[in-house]
Amino acid sequence: MLLKMKFTQQRRVRLAQGLWLLSWMAVLWGAFIFCLGVYLKIEMLRRAEVMDNTEIHVVPNILMMVGLASIGTNWVASRVCQDSLDATRFPRWKVLLLAWFAVAALLSCLLLAVVVLSYALQGSLEESLKVGLRNGIRFYKDTDVPGRCFQKETIDRLQMEFRCCGNSNFKDWFEVQWVSNRYLDFTSKDVKDRIRSNVDGRYLLDGVPFSCCNPASPRPCLQYQLTDNSAHYNYEYQAEELNLYSRGCRQALIDYYMGLMNSTGPGVLSVIFVQISVLVSLRYLQTAVEGAMALEDPEGDSEGYLLEKGVKETFEDVKANVLNMLKLGQVDPTEGSPEDAEKAASPSPAS
Repeated sequence: MLLKMKFTQQRRVRLAQGLWLLSWMAVLWGAFIFCLGVYLKIEMLRRAEVMDNTEIHVVPNILMMVGLASIGTNWVASRVCQDSLDATRFPRWKVLLLAWFAVAALLSCLLLAVVVLSYALQGSLEESLKVGLRNGIRFYKDTDVPGRCFQKETIDRLQMEFRCCGNSNFKDWFEVQWVSNRYLDFTSKDVKDRIRSNVDGRYLLDGVPFSCCNPASPRPCLQYQLTDNSAHYNYEYQAEELNLYSRGCRQALIDYYMGLMNSTGPGVLSVIFVQISVLVSLRYLQTAVEGAMALEDPEGDSEGYLLEKGVKETFEDVKANVLNMLKLGQVDPTEGSPEDAEKAASPSPAS
């Protein structure tokens, strides 16, 4: 037996009481994990317009699923603790506990996967934001196009909230036409010259939207002619510390979302520790109570353990049981039906 321990009646009672409290603590942690997943999901849905794909949503989805499952499994553990002190009520849990241990172990593995995915999906998040923000900036001017009419408001609010500008930096706005043709005076020589000078016939500016302006700058915001030193007094484009947000929105959003997911790491690891503690404690309680019942002395001493055999032997037993279950589910094609057997046994009529 692996990690065998001696249990008196008093020690079994204390284990059941302590495990009952630990189970309800795990229920609260499960609720916390579920709420954390909901919060992450909402925050990602709020920025869905600047994300190209939803691969990163697997993290909050797993958190919500595991949180709900954790609430249910640990509530069951608390009921088992109550019934473990009653010799007439505990046997009904014997079959269910095998499935409970499997689910609890799976939950711990899924929580560990969340921690790994939080770091592994950073590249996917960055690429999704890169493409999504690029499209958002490109469609900024399409306020009269169905499906894109709120894109301008989304980008403006995003830049003001996260104190950022453009995709990588403010120069991204120089490469797109972000002013709608509805607001251009095509009789103006400047407008005509700018459109003619561009191969694609776009109206490009060395300027940025108002939402890029940094209110902390002592100088009034300079939005246009940013690369023209002569257009502004006491101004040098290369050396001037512009009164615009210097950080790109992609990096700002990556820092924000990775900060959220990284902050979940310690919480999720704590839940894993509590869940494994419940699993191990319940296994000791189960084997100790079953040992006392096998001796037909519910109040006598008994032994509790994690595995009845060694790890290797236990794995081989589980493997054999699974293979037997698979064999039972298969139909032997060489075996005929009972009707076929009766027809084969009955004599054929004489001709």
